[in-house]
Amino acid sequence: MSTKIADTYAIINIADLANVDFAQVGETDETTIRKSLDDSQFVLKWNTTPSFISDNTVVPVEELTHDEALVLMATSAWSEEIPVE
Repeated sequence: MSTKIADTYAIINIADLANVDFAQVGETDETTIRKSLDDSQFVLKWNTTPSFISDNTVVPVEELTHDEALVLMATSAWSEEIPVE
C-alpha cells in the first residue's frame, strides 16, 4: 500500500483476525494492527475493498474515514490517558 492516507478504515472484531488477508490491506500482519485496549477489536485500512470484506467473510463493526478513525483512536476505549506530571 502506498503512503497515501487510506480511503477506508474499519473496526473489526478480534475473532475475525484469522480471516484477514494482510496482502489486501495497509497492515503487514497481526503484529502491526492497532487493537482496542480490551483487545476485542482492531483497525484495518485500505484503498480498495478487500475480498474478505466484499464477500462478507469479515463484516466490519464500523467503517470510517481517516478523520473519523483519528477521533475514535483518541477515545478511552483505544488510548490510555497519559498522566500529566
